[in-house]
Amino acid sequence: MATSGEDILPRVGFGGAPLGNLYAPIPEPEAVAAVAAAYDAGVRYFDTAPLYGRGLSERRIGEALRGRPRDSFRISTKVGRLLREVPGRPVDGASRDLPALEVVYDYSEDGALRSLEASLERLSLDRVDTLFIHDIDRWTHGAAQPARFAEAMQGAYRALRRLREEGTVTQIGVGVNEWEVCQQAAEAGDFDGFLLAGRYTLLEQEALQSFLPLCQRRGLFVVIGGPFNSGILATGAVAGATYDYRPAPPDILARVGRIETVCRRHRVPLAAAALQFPLAHPAVRAVIPGARSAAEVRQNLKLLRTPLPAALWDDLRSAALLRSDAPTPAAGS
Repeated sequence: MATSGEDILPRVGFGGAPLGNLYAPIPEPEAVAAVAAAYDAGVRYFDTAPLYGRGLSERRIGEALRGRPRDSFRISTKVGRLLREVPGRPVDGASRDLPALEVVYDYSEDGALRSLEASLERLSLDRVDTLFIHDIDRWTHGAAQPARFAEAMQGAYRALRRLREEGTVTQIGVGVNEWEVCQQAAEAGDFDGFLLAGRYTLLEQEALQSFLPLCQRRGLFVVIGGPFNSGILATGAVAGATYDYRPAPPDILARVGRIETVCRRHRVPLAAAALQFPLAHPAVRAVIPGARSAAEVRQNLKLLRTPLPAALWDDLRSAALLRSDAPTPAAGS
């Protein structure tokens, strides 16, 4: 992995989940400034979804990118949930003239089309570049996952294929928290790629079993979301560390603690190793860390440019903390 900004920036995106007030509210000016800082630093890919803050993330990204040349950036958003107005308080952190919204699952063909239409309005755009079917995994739906997956393939997938054929979107895919469901979708439909959140990280590499090799063989792109496993690979194994958006269990804390020890031995920030590791796989097109502020954007870019010694990866493998078949960044990158 190269160290220059010009080389790394095309493979870095902006993950928009935190802009939906994930974990804690973000003042509107600070949220918009985070996106603007990413763009001004050269980041050109922004991912969002209706789920993130019930449309708040999309609105904030749209506001920050308003006036920028449309062909200078790429946007991905998602379908599978519709936002329905309900009486009550406004959206958290949003303008008081915005209504309260509830999230309703809808993986139908019509639902996907309506979802995109609403997203375009919130983004103040006439098109997005990539459209993902969102969260058709067991992590979200439990025992209902097979039915939800079938509904999406019979409904939303048809809408996405038509939108791609018409040129309304350039690429279609699936965005989930399970590599097994990405593989299921790759085998069931004609997708261009996948957004895999939290399942190919410095902490977890099971996606190497079959999914990532499948993508490599077929030329399918993979975007890695949640490179910090929702927090713990950024904070380390500290009290209150989060894993999969919940307090980290003891076994995860222990494993991350061991990874931290190896990183410390090489004087490498854990977060730098976590951000750079996924990019070494040839199927991975981009990594999209989230950020809540301009300062966090700048910190993520600094971490992505931090030199990492080859011995770091050798020691992680020797300690059985990294799969032997996991590609790793080039020495000194």
